Amino acid sequence: MSTVTLRDIHKRYTDVEVIKGIDLDINDQEFVVFVGPSGCGKSTLLRMIAGLEDISSGDLLIDGERVNDVPPDKRGLAMVFQTYALYPHMTVAENMAFSLRLAGMSKQQRLERAREVARTLQLEPLLNRKPKELSGGQRQRVAIGRALVRSPKVFLFDEPLSNLDAALRVQMRLELASLHDSLQATMIYVTHDQVEAMTLADKIVVLQGGIVEQVGSPLELYHHPRNLFVAGFIGSPKMNFLTVTVSAVNDSGTTVQLPGDASITIPVKPGSLSVGDRATLGIRPEHLKLDQTNPTLTGEVLVVERLGGETFLYVRIAGGDTLIVQTDGDNPSRMHDRALIRINGELCHLFDQNGESVPKSRRHHLTDESHEQQYQSRVSYQAE
Repeated sequence: MSTVTLRDIHKRYTDVEVIKGIDLDINDQEFVVFVGPSGCGKSTLLRMIAGLEDISSGDLLIDGERVNDVPPDKRGLAMVFQTYALYPHMTVAENMAFSLRLAGMSKQQRLERAREVARTLQLEPLLNRKPKELSGGQRQRVAIGRALVRSPKVFLFDEPLSNLDAALRVQMRLELASLHDSLQATMIYVTHDQVEAMTLADKIVVLQGGIVEQVGSPLELYHHPRNLFVAGFIGSPKMNFLTVTVSAVNDSGTTVQLPGDASITIPVKPGSLSVGDRATLGIRPEHLKLDQTNPTLTGEVLVVERLGGETFLYVRIAGGDTLIVQTDGDNPSRMHDRALIRINGELCHLFDQNGESVPKSRRHHLTDESHEQQYQSRVSYQAE
């Protein structure tokens, strides 16, 4: 069992507080990803867990034991850094077994352990090579293997894929997901790339300015963002936002006025907004539809991105706002075409003047949960 618990964790550098009271529970065998923009505190938080940064206040527990004052090498953790940091004069086997050498393990035992890990990471043919003879992806696997030989309680990854090209990042994501499945180990992973977070995590921790904005599964954060920051950060392309004015509120939902005088009703609980309030409407690109017969908004196509299986249209509407519309890959739209867009209010999100999400009605929330369960069932079936 390998759990990590953070209770009111703070980090201060003289008068600057960079981690501002974080509470978090990381369960046994979970793959948890810390994600957020540069400077949000995610790497600092990881280094505090590793013991490479002191904790100003609060409690850090590993398997229920407080470890604030335990040195890094005694915490039972292994860390993989952004840079490979391999010894250039050592072979792959020697690099992987170096920590075991420092621990006093015999040469035969540590090389046997390195070979076991190399089989897991498909590095056996490379054991006698030096780092300069390896590709970037192979070097990163060696860095992971160096952590793996120690059989740690928890693996810590600090943006390990950021130095790889796009194709290698995809390959390494698959390998990390497969490794987590085979090891059933607790892993904590830091990245600024929300695609990595969505594809790897059991649980995502979204950070901004040293605080936790939201914690949840990838689909929970995608479908039920707590605020404007999470809604805009999670998802690629990001959610569309429009400034709107509340024109009516009743038990069936809140009606808002869109640019161009159109209006739609969003099925949210009454009580958060009043008639005349300014609010923000959010809708995902895939939930916008081109509709020649019953459009909600019209605009001009500024840019067309054709990705093969899908096409993204960047459409400027009345008032100057730009919406991203996801369509099928064969969509014939061109720059400067007139786009007629339909918005389904049931698929929209509404945020109040403080940027907080207005809760959906109970019926609509249950529908979202049903869709999420169906999605998870399909994923499980395909994996089997």
